[in-house]
Amino acid sequence: MLPRNYTRVSEFVIVGFPGLHPSLYQLVAWFFFFIYVITVVGNFLLVVLFALERSLQKPMYIIMLSLALSDIGFCTVALPKVIARYWWDDAGISFYTCLIQKQFIHYFGALTSLIMLSMAMDKYLAICYPLRYNELMTNRTMSLLTALSWMSAMISPAITTIQSSQMPFCGQPINQPTNHSLNRLSCADISSQSRLSFSLAMVVLFLPFGFIVFSYVNIIVTVMRMANAQVRILETFSTCSSQLCIISLYYVPRCCVYTSSVINFSISQDFVIGLTLLKSLLPPLLNPFIYCIRTKEIKASLAKWVYRGQSNAHHKPSVHPIAC
Repeated sequence: MLPRNYTRVSEFVIVGFPGLHPSLYQLVAWFFFFIYVITVVGNFLLVVLFALERSLQKPMYIIMLSLALSDIGFCTVALPKVIARYWWDDAGISFYTCLIQKQFIHYFGALTSLIMLSMAMDKYLAICYPLRYNELMTNRTMSLLTALSWMSAMISPAITTIQSSQMPFCGQPINQPTNHSLNRLSCADISSQSRLSFSLAMVVLFLPFGFIVFSYVNIIVTVMRMANAQVRILETFSTCSSQLCIISLYYVPRCCVYTSSVINFSISQDFVIGLTLLKSLLPPLLNPFIYCIRTKEIKASLAKWVYRGQSNAHHKPSVHPIAC
Protein backbone atom coordinates (compact mmCIF):
# COMPACT_ATOMS: atom_id res chain seq x y z
CA MET A 1 0.00 0.00 0.00
CA LEU A 2 1.42 3.38 -1.03
CA PRO A 3 1.60 6.27 1.45
CA ARG A 4 -0.94 9.11 1.21
CA ASN A 5 1.61 11.72 0.19
CA TYR A 6 2.85 9.54 -2.68
CA THR A 7 2.92 11.17 -6.11
CA ARG A 8 4.36 9.69 -9.28
CA VAL A 9 7.68 11.47 -9.80
CA SER A 10 8.41 12.03 -13.49
CA GLU A 11 11.48 14.21 -13.00
CA PHE A 12 14.24 14.77 -10.45
CA VAL A 13 16.09 18.03 -9.80
CA ILE A 14 19.87 17.86 -9.38
CA VAL A 15 20.86 20.27 -6.63
CA GLY A 16 24.63 19.69 -6.77
CA PHE A 17 26.49 21.72 -4.16
CA PRO A 18 23.74 23.17 -1.90
CA GLY A 19 25.97 25.94 -0.52
CA LEU A 20 27.41 27.09 -3.86
CA HIS A 21 26.66 30.72 -4.74
CA PRO A 22 25.09 31.20 -8.20
CA SER A 23 27.88 33.61 -9.16
CA LEU A 24 30.27 30.63 -9.14
CA TYR A 25 28.16 28.42 -11.41
CA GLN A 26 30.03 29.35 -14.61
CA LEU A 27 33.41 28.79 -12.96
CA VAL A 28 32.36 25.35 -11.72
CA ALA A 29 30.95 24.47 -15.16
CA TRP A 30 34.24 25.40 -16.87
CA PHE A 31 36.18 23.46 -14.25
CA PHE A 32 34.22 20.26 -14.88
CA PHE A 33 34.34 20.85 -18.64
CA PHE A 34 38.15 21.00 -18.61
CA ILE A 35 38.31 17.87 -16.43
CA TYR A 36 36.05 16.08 -18.92
CA VAL A 37 38.06 17.14 -21.98
CA ILE A 38 41.45 16.29 -20.43
CA THR A 39 40.18 12.92 -19.17
CA VAL A 40 38.63 11.87 -22.48
CA VAL A 41 41.54 13.10 -24.63
CA GLY A 42 44.19 11.53 -22.36
CA ASN A 43 42.47 8.14 -22.18
CA PHE A 44 41.57 8.18 -25.88
CA LEU A 45 45.23 8.75 -26.80
CA LEU A 46 46.12 5.72 -24.69
CA VAL A 47 43.48 3.64 -26.50
CA VAL A 48 44.95 4.67 -29.88
CA LEU A 49 48.49 3.97 -28.64
CA PHE A 50 47.58 0.50 -27.36
CA ALA A 51 45.75 -0.32 -30.59
CA LEU A 52 48.53 0.75 -32.97
CA GLU A 53 51.71 -0.26 -31.13
CA ARG A 54 52.45 -3.97 -31.45
CA SER A 55 54.93 -3.80 -28.57
CA LEU A 56 52.06 -2.87 -26.22
CA GLN A 57 49.77 -5.73 -27.24
CA LYS A 58 50.43 -7.75 -24.09
CA PRO A 59 48.18 -8.95 -21.22
CA MET A 60 49.11 -6.03 -18.94
CA TYR A 61 48.26 -3.48 -21.61
CA ILE A 62 44.96 -5.18 -22.39
CA ILE A 63 44.05 -4.32 -18.77
CA MET A 64 45.19 -0.72 -19.26
CA LEU A 65 43.17 -0.47 -22.48
CA SER A 66 40.10 -1.74 -20.65
CA LEU A 67 40.64 0.76 -17.82
CA ALA A 68 41.04 3.64 -20.29
CA LEU A 69 37.76 2.72 -22.02
CA SER A 70 36.04 2.43 -18.63
CA ASP A 71 37.32 5.87 -17.60
CA ILE A 72 36.03 7.42 -20.84
CA GLY A 73 32.65 5.76 -20.33
CA PHE A 74 32.34 6.87 -16.71
CA CYS A 75 33.15 10.53 -17.40
CA THR A 76 30.86 10.61 -20.43
CA VAL A 77 27.99 9.30 -18.31
CA ALA A 78 28.63 11.37 -15.17
CA LEU A 79 29.96 14.77 -16.21
CA PRO A 80 27.81 16.23 -19.07
CA LYS A 81 24.74 16.55 -16.84
CA VAL A 82 26.81 18.17 -14.08
CA ILE A 83 28.21 20.64 -16.62
CA ALA A 84 24.72 21.40 -17.93
CA ARG A 85 23.51 21.94 -14.35
CA TYR A 86 25.93 24.79 -13.79
CA TRP A 87 26.45 26.07 -17.34
CA TRP A 88 22.82 26.45 -18.44
CA ASP A 89 21.11 25.96 -15.06
CA ASP A 90 19.57 22.76 -16.49
CA ALA A 91 18.91 20.91 -13.24
CA GLY A 92 16.04 18.69 -14.37
CA ILE A 93 16.53 15.01 -15.23
CA SER A 94 13.70 12.65 -16.10
CA PHE A 95 12.93 9.66 -13.89
CA TYR A 96 14.13 6.99 -16.30
CA THR A 97 17.12 9.02 -17.49
CA CYS A 98 18.17 9.33 -13.86
CA LEU A 99 17.87 5.55 -13.40
CA ILE A 100 19.90 4.88 -16.55
CA GLN A 101 22.59 7.34 -15.48
CA LYS A 102 22.70 5.79 -12.00
CA GLN A 103 22.97 2.34 -13.58
CA PHE A 104 25.99 3.26 -15.68
CA ILE A 105 27.72 5.29 -12.97
CA HIS A 106 27.66 2.27 -10.67
CA TYR A 107 28.43 -0.05 -13.59
CA PHE A 108 31.67 1.70 -14.50
CA GLY A 109 32.59 1.94 -10.82
CA ALA A 110 32.14 -1.83 -10.40
CA LEU A 111 33.98 -2.46 -13.67
CA THR A 112 36.98 -0.44 -12.51
CA SER A 113 37.13 -2.47 -9.30
CA LEU A 114 37.20 -5.71 -11.31
CA ILE A 115 39.87 -4.29 -13.63
CA MET A 116 42.01 -3.53 -10.57
CA LEU A 117 41.54 -7.17 -9.58
CA SER A 118 42.79 -8.34 -12.99
CA MET A 119 45.71 -5.94 -12.72
CA ALA A 120 46.76 -7.38 -9.35
CA MET A 121 46.32 -10.94 -10.63
CA ASP A 122 48.60 -10.25 -13.61
CA LYS A 123 51.33 -8.79 -11.39
CA TYR A 124 50.96 -11.64 -8.87
CA LEU A 125 51.51 -14.29 -11.57
CA ALA A 126 54.37 -12.34 -13.16
CA ILE A 127 56.37 -12.08 -9.92
CA CYS A 128 55.34 -15.16 -7.93
CA TYR A 129 55.23 -17.58 -10.88
CA PRO A 130 57.61 -16.06 -13.47
CA LEU A 131 58.44 -19.37 -15.19
CA ARG A 132 54.78 -20.16 -15.81
CA TYR A 133 53.58 -16.61 -16.47
CA ASN A 134 53.65 -16.85 -20.28
CA GLU A 135 51.74 -20.11 -20.06
CA LEU A 136 49.14 -18.92 -17.55
CA MET A 137 48.62 -15.34 -18.72
CA THR A 138 48.25 -15.07 -22.48
CA ASN A 139 46.51 -12.37 -24.50
CA ARG A 140 43.59 -14.77 -24.98
CA THR A 141 43.31 -15.43 -21.22
CA MET A 142 43.44 -11.74 -20.36
CA SER A 143 40.90 -10.90 -23.08
CA LEU A 144 38.51 -13.49 -21.61
CA LEU A 145 39.03 -12.10 -18.09
CA THR A 146 38.40 -8.59 -19.37
CA ALA A 147 35.22 -9.63 -21.19
CA LEU A 148 34.02 -11.40 -18.04
CA SER A 149 34.67 -8.23 -16.02
CA TRP A 150 32.67 -6.09 -18.46
CA MET A 151 29.73 -8.49 -18.29
CA SER A 152 29.71 -9.33 -14.57
CA ALA A 153 30.05 -5.66 -13.53
CA MET A 154 26.48 -5.15 -14.76
CA ILE A 155 24.92 -7.48 -12.16
CA SER A 156 25.11 -5.40 -8.97
CA PRO A 157 24.00 -2.07 -10.56
CA ALA A 158 21.15 -3.82 -12.38
CA ILE A 159 19.78 -5.19 -9.08
CA THR A 160 19.75 -1.77 -7.40
CA THR A 161 18.36 -0.03 -10.52
CA ILE A 162 15.44 -2.47 -10.79
CA GLN A 163 14.89 -2.00 -7.08
CA SER A 164 14.84 1.82 -7.44
CA SER A 165 12.42 1.69 -10.39
CA GLN A 166 9.81 -0.02 -8.19
CA MET A 167 10.08 2.35 -5.22
CA PRO A 168 7.55 5.15 -4.54
CA PHE A 169 9.09 8.63 -4.39
CA CYS A 170 7.77 11.71 -2.61
CA GLY A 171 10.53 14.19 -3.39
CA GLN A 172 12.48 15.50 -6.35
CA PRO A 173 15.74 17.25 -5.28
CA ILE A 174 18.82 14.98 -5.42
CA ASN A 175 22.51 15.80 -5.11
CA GLN A 176 23.61 13.16 -7.63
CA PRO A 177 22.13 10.06 -9.33
CA THR A 178 23.24 7.44 -6.77
CA ASN A 179 21.50 4.77 -4.70
CA HIS A 180 21.87 6.80 -1.50
CA SER A 181 20.41 10.00 -3.01
CA LEU A 182 17.41 8.19 -4.51
CA ASN A 183 16.69 6.05 -1.45
CA ARG A 184 16.42 9.18 0.70
CA LEU A 185 13.50 10.40 -1.47
CA SER A 186 11.45 7.24 -1.13
CA CYS A 187 8.11 7.33 0.70
CA ALA A 188 8.31 3.69 1.74
CA ASP A 189 10.46 1.89 4.28
CA ILE A 190 13.90 1.70 2.64
CA SER A 191 15.79 -0.20 5.34
CA SER A 192 15.95 -3.45 3.35
CA GLN A 193 16.85 -1.61 0.11
CA SER A 194 19.57 0.35 1.86
CA ARG A 195 21.04 -2.79 3.41
CA LEU A 196 21.04 -4.56 0.05
CA SER A 197 22.63 -1.58 -1.74
CA PHE A 198 25.31 -1.24 0.93
CA SER A 199 26.02 -4.98 0.94
CA LEU A 200 26.41 -5.07 -2.84
CA ALA A 201 28.70 -2.02 -2.72
CA MET A 202 30.88 -3.71 -0.09
CA VAL A 203 31.12 -6.90 -2.16
CA VAL A 204 32.02 -4.99 -5.32
CA LEU A 205 34.52 -2.81 -3.47
CA PHE A 206 36.18 -4.97 -0.83
CA LEU A 207 36.17 -8.44 -2.41
CA PRO A 208 38.55 -7.32 -5.19
CA PHE A 209 40.41 -5.14 -2.68
CA GLY A 210 40.96 -8.18 -0.44
CA PHE A 211 42.49 -10.12 -3.33
CA ILE A 212 44.64 -7.11 -4.25
CA VAL A 213 46.03 -6.95 -0.69
CA PHE A 214 46.58 -10.73 -0.75
CA SER A 215 48.43 -10.46 -4.09
CA TYR A 216 50.79 -7.71 -3.01
CA VAL A 217 51.51 -9.37 0.35
CA ASN A 218 52.51 -12.53 -1.53
CA ILE A 219 54.58 -10.46 -3.95
CA ILE A 220 56.49 -8.89 -1.04
CA VAL A 221 57.01 -12.30 0.62
CA THR A 222 58.22 -13.83 -2.65
CA VAL A 223 60.66 -10.98 -3.28
CA MET A 224 62.01 -11.16 0.29
CA ARG A 225 62.90 -14.80 -0.22
CA MET A 226 64.99 -14.05 -3.30
CA ALA A 227 68.73 -13.42 -3.32
CA ASN A 228 69.62 -9.74 -3.12
CA ALA A 229 66.23 -9.06 -1.56
CA GLN A 230 66.85 -5.33 -1.12
CA VAL A 231 67.66 -4.82 -4.80
CA ARG A 232 64.69 -6.98 -5.77
CA ILE A 233 62.35 -4.94 -3.55
CA LEU A 234 63.44 -1.72 -5.25
CA GLU A 235 62.97 -3.27 -8.69
CA THR A 236 59.57 -4.67 -7.73
CA PHE A 237 58.42 -1.35 -6.27
CA SER A 238 59.53 0.42 -9.45
CA THR A 239 57.59 -2.11 -11.54
CA CYS A 240 54.45 -2.02 -9.39
CA SER A 241 54.45 1.69 -8.52
CA SER A 242 52.12 2.75 -11.35
CA GLN A 243 49.60 0.08 -10.41
CA LEU A 244 49.84 0.95 -6.72
CA CYS A 245 49.19 4.63 -7.52
CA ILE A 246 46.13 3.76 -9.62
CA ILE A 247 44.78 1.33 -7.01
CA SER A 248 45.33 3.86 -4.20
CA LEU A 249 43.56 6.62 -6.14
CA TYR A 250 40.57 4.35 -6.61
CA TYR A 251 40.24 2.71 -3.18
CA VAL A 252 41.43 5.27 -0.61
CA PRO A 253 38.76 7.96 -1.28
CA ARG A 254 36.04 5.29 -1.52
CA CYS A 255 37.03 3.80 1.81
CA CYS A 256 36.81 7.29 3.33
CA VAL A 257 33.33 7.87 1.88
CA TYR A 258 31.93 4.52 3.04
CA THR A 259 33.59 4.85 6.44
CA SER A 260 32.02 8.28 6.96
CA SER A 261 28.59 6.90 6.01
CA VAL A 262 28.90 4.04 8.52
CA ILE A 263 30.29 6.10 11.42
CA ASN A 264 27.96 9.05 10.63
CA PHE A 265 30.45 11.89 10.89
CA SER A 266 28.84 15.31 11.26
CA ILE A 267 30.23 16.82 8.05
CA SER A 268 28.62 19.20 5.60
CA GLN A 269 26.75 18.01 2.52
CA ASP A 270 29.04 20.07 0.28
CA PHE A 271 32.09 18.27 1.69
CA VAL A 272 30.48 14.85 1.11
CA ILE A 273 29.65 15.77 -2.50
CA GLY A 274 33.16 17.12 -3.04
CA LEU A 275 34.71 13.92 -1.67
CA THR A 276 32.40 11.84 -3.86
CA LEU A 277 33.42 13.80 -6.95
CA LEU A 278 37.07 13.47 -5.93
CA LYS A 279 36.87 9.67 -5.69
CA SER A 280 34.96 9.51 -8.97
CA LEU A 281 36.84 11.96 -11.20
CA LEU A 282 40.42 11.99 -9.94
CA PRO A 283 41.40 8.43 -11.02
CA PRO A 284 40.18 8.75 -14.65
CA LEU A 285 41.91 12.13 -14.88
CA LEU A 286 45.28 11.01 -13.52
CA ASN A 287 45.52 7.44 -14.83
CA PRO A 288 46.87 8.39 -18.30
CA PHE A 289 49.56 10.61 -16.75
CA ILE A 290 50.57 7.84 -14.32
CA TYR A 291 50.88 5.38 -17.22
CA CYS A 292 53.01 7.78 -19.26
CA ILE A 293 55.31 8.74 -16.38
CA ARG A 294 55.76 5.34 -14.70
CA THR A 295 55.60 2.81 -17.58
CA LYS A 296 58.82 2.56 -19.60
CA GLU A 297 57.27 0.89 -22.67
CA ILE A 298 54.57 3.54 -22.95
CA LYS A 299 57.15 6.32 -22.60
CA ALA A 300 59.27 4.65 -25.29
CA SER A 301 56.26 4.32 -27.63
CA LEU A 302 55.28 7.96 -27.09
CA ALA A 303 58.87 9.09 -27.68
CA LYS A 304 58.95 7.06 -30.91
CA TRP A 305 55.72 8.69 -32.06
CA VAL A 306 57.04 12.17 -31.28
CA TYR A 307 60.36 11.43 -33.03
CA ARG A 308 58.54 10.03 -36.06
CA GLY A 309 56.34 13.13 -36.26
CA GLN A 310 59.33 15.46 -36.04
CA SER A 311 61.20 13.45 -38.69
CA ASN A 312 58.24 13.63 -41.06
CA ALA A 313 57.96 17.37 -40.48
CA HIS A 314 61.68 17.96 -41.19
CA HIS A 315 61.82 15.74 -44.25
CA LYS A 316 58.87 16.94 -46.27
CA PRO A 317 59.51 16.58 -50.01
CA SER A 318 60.39 19.88 -51.61
CA VAL A 319 58.19 21.10 -54.44
CA HIS A 320 60.04 22.53 -57.45
CA PRO A 321 58.30 24.77 -59.95
CA ILE A 322 57.87 23.26 -63.41
CA ALA A 323 59.46 25.27 -66.17
CA CYS A 324 57.10 26.10 -69.02
